[in-house]
Amino acid sequence: MQNLFSTILRPFRPSRPVPEEYRAVFKHLYWDISWFGVLNGSILAFLTVYATRLGASSGQIGFIGAAPAVVALIFTFAARRWLEKRSVHQGVFWGSVLHRGFYLFFPFLPFFFDNLTQVWVIIGATLLMSVPAVVLNIGFNALFAEAVPVEWRSYVSGVRNAFFSLTTIVSTIVCGQLLDNMAFPVGYQVVFAIGFVGAAMSSVELWFVRPKETIPVSPTAAASGTSRRSVFLNLKQMLRVDILGGPFRRTLLLFFFFHLFQYLAIPIFPIYMVNTLKLSDQVIGLGNGLFYVTVFIGSLFGSRMVGRWGNQKMTGAGVALLCLYPVLLIFSKTLMVFSITSLAGGLAWSVVNVAYINYLLEKVPAGDKPAYLAWYHLLANGAILIGSLGGPLVGEAVGMAGALLIFGIGRLLAGSAILRWG
Repeated sequence: MQNLFSTILRPFRPSRPVPEEYRAVFKHLYWDISWFGVLNGSILAFLTVYATRLGASSGQIGFIGAAPAVVALIFTFAARRWLEKRSVHQGVFWGSVLHRGFYLFFPFLPFFFDNLTQVWVIIGATLLMSVPAVVLNIGFNALFAEAVPVEWRSYVSGVRNAFFSLTTIVSTIVCGQLLDNMAFPVGYQVVFAIGFVGAAMSSVELWFVRPKETIPVSPTAAASGTSRRSVFLNLKQMLRVDILGGPFRRTLLLFFFFHLFQYLAIPIFPIYMVNTLKLSDQVIGLGNGLFYVTVFIGSLFGSRMVGRWGNQKMTGAGVALLCLYPVLLIFSKTLMVFSITSLAGGLAWSVVNVAYINYLLEKVPAGDKPAYLAWYHLLANGAILIGSLGGPLVGEAVGMAGALLIFGIGRLLAGSAILRWG
């Protein structure tokens, strides 16, 4: 296992040695994302494709993406307050266990429900499992910031992206082959079982990600849990509306438009691939694998590019380049064009993925992460909700190809805005 780490990490060898006290934490972060890549290349890659083959409508596909956002909008501030009162490490671990435990039931769905009922069960399960996911999503960003020093974040993010890409590539191609060679729905049951193993092991690794020191909560954040002077003041302190009056407001708006155009297109992809392009599961799996090949290649150079251009420019350029995937997908009627589309999309995402979380964390005060990240997750999930439900509606109004073109232009504008005003 040590040889595996050494081989993969060789292209990422830093200019100075990793401090001894951080090596174990970094390795657990790498194993966490590696196992999550297995989940990403199995359940997450094929769930909406499975629902589409079951006969799900574009609205139902959209709601699978919208359900987590609905829950997040309701529970974001409650999750933030809950995290402020206890160890972020424990909150992230138990949030991941409760969230990912639902994946255990996915392989058994065909045994108990007909096709159309399965679609609604998937939507319902997605809704329920999103409650602990709110804690996981808010908490992990804070945990990462506490566990990884500022000067090592770009390096660790790049290595995590590489591991994530490799395991996603392998699991996606393997799962695509399984689906192509096994009868429906048995192939999907096997794929969902593989995804559950990846989810469970990722949670195990999160248990060992323990920060060396915990940054104290700011006096403003601490006061929100103690003041009882009035209902209005308590509500104001709980929501931390003071954050919206500062420079972080611009960051929130820029990320809102990024995630909006990101998620407007996402529910269109599986419908367009299955119903318009008539792609097989094997070809879809191959495309997903090629996508993460270029994510991996991009991650090899991501840390150096961030060091040269900074997180803001990398994020803006990457978001602008994300326009390539929906636009090229319109013309992906052959395997060659679909492969080029997947490679271009992966390259664009590698640029975004190596920088955007670190760019966000640069804008967040060290002692007040849960409150600021709660506002980010609130607006991001608002964008996800609007995008996931609005994307299929736009597709039905102007056609799927027209919608992909509009959303591609929107991604280009969102990236340009980050470059100009970020």
